[in-house]
Amino acid sequence: MTRSPDVSVVVAVYNTMPYLTECLNSLVRQSIGLDRLEIVAVDDGSTDDSGAELDRFAERYPGVVKVLHQENSGGPAAPSNRALEIASGRFVYFIGSDDYLGDEALERMVSYADEHDSDIVVGKMVGTNGRYVHQKLYEETSPDISLYASSLPFTLANTKLFRRELVEKHQLRFPEDMPVGSDQPFTIEACVRARKISVLGDYTCYYAVKRGDASNITYRADHLARLRCATRIMEHTAALIEAGPQRDAVFKRHFEWELSKLLLDDFPALPVETRRQICEGLAVLLEAYFTDGLRDATGVKRRVRFGLAQRGAVDELTRAIADEAEHGTPPFLLEGDRAFAPYPGFRDAAVGLDDRWYEVRETVAGRLSAGTRLESADWEQHGTELSCVVRLRTGITGDTSSAVIALAQGAMPQSADKPGARRLPKDAPRPKRSGTLTAEAANDGGTLLTARIPLAPGRAKKGVRLYVEVAGSWYEIPVRTEGLPMPLARRWGSTDPHRVAANTNTKGRLVITTAPLWEPKSGVGARLRRTLSRSKRK
Repeated sequence: MTRSPDVSVVVAVYNTMPYLTECLNSLVRQSIGLDRLEIVAVDDGSTDDSGAELDRFAERYPGVVKVLHQENSGGPAAPSNRALEIASGRFVYFIGSDDYLGDEALERMVSYADEHDSDIVVGKMVGTNGRYVHQKLYEETSPDISLYASSLPFTLANTKLFRRELVEKHQLRFPEDMPVGSDQPFTIEACVRARKISVLGDYTCYYAVKRGDASNITYRADHLARLRCATRIMEHTAALIEAGPQRDAVFKRHFEWELSKLLLDDFPALPVETRRQICEGLAVLLEAYFTDGLRDATGVKRRVRFGLAQRGAVDELTRAIADEAEHGTPPFLLEGDRAFAPYPGFRDAAVGLDDRWYEVRETVAGRLSAGTRLESADWEQHGTELSCVVRLRTGITGDTSSAVIALAQGAMPQSADKPGARRLPKDAPRPKRSGTLTAEAANDGGTLLTARIPLAPGRAKKGVRLYVEVAGSWYEIPVRTEGLPMPLARRWGSTDPHRVAANTNTKGRLVITTAPLWEPKSGVGARLRRTLSRSKRK
């Protein structure tokens, strides 16, 4: 009697012991039951004990575990294609041979696909041992999602449940000349062709393992190999989806993920010729697919790097990456209601990039906070008037007329006391400056702001905050003391003397406290003070 399993699990195997054992154990103990399961494992010329381990499972689970052995092909595409040739389940599921499944994964996904007539079911996937897996798609379970209006483009691994009828109808196979990323053309086309795609986010179906030696194929590929694979993926996608918002929704992932990774902190250390080839390859993709909409929706850091690569400005790009790694984001240049990040190449005629590439249009709270620190704090007294003199270095240059340094009553709100600044709501009133403010250029970039803030008698605890307008939004930036010694407490006033002190709160932020010099709350001293006060009134 011929078995008709519900699901065929495809396992491409190459030297994954001892992880392979846990992978296979997680499959044979699936709650869906062995009678509804088929495991097709292809040994791609392993040189460790992986082949023998597969044979051991095939012997132990005859008719359930099917094993094929072949010479090494250089990647998971060829063994996956060979497994598809003999898979017989209504559904097919792909798993990496160093990963494993939750016990109920297959039963839940098959049941959900049958319930909603889904062609594809994406089960929740998490990373282990430091493996990163994008999680936004799994925030909720949904029977019907769109490739173009969800986070699915950021989850394009083939580790999903596919209706085999869909796979065979469109002859979906893996490109065997791609050593890295060969699952993406398969997955993207399946998602484009599918009638319905579902997500199961309430149960962890898949555990993606980062091996202890980071020998996963994804981590081994060099820059040029990853560029070639990204090019193939994007060309394949462009042939499936016509130019427009839907294609942009998919390509957003490739620009933000695969291509951005080519321009990280390790780029300056690459050989000059490799850097040049990366820029040439990126230029082709940027010219073809980086639309104005994608450019304007991309953060300024990534946008500038892409622009320099497209222009072939290898030296400027190298300097931009190296400088930011060493010194952080360059100070923002404010010009009226516009803000710019003047990375190398900014307004350089030889580079020829329009200002829009350098314009800041996204939330920049974290970067503003990172560029703001306390330089000094002190007291300044004229007669009976006492002022707090605060000197800040800020990560802005240019038109600083909107900057406001203020003392705000009470402890800072939790949102403002985090490492990054916070963007104020659009309808929030414009902050009012406390005292006078002067600005001067800092030697190491940015602007030094000096505020003289008059202090009033009374009991108060006020946090020092900087407010600045960048790209049309107001930001509240907590002032970090950076471990600076605070000025000594000061007494002022003769008829009603007060004490003022500058302190650092538990988050390292500057807080100014004022209080009457002598105000015991209880005991003999308090009674004596009240008696003296009544005597004065008589």
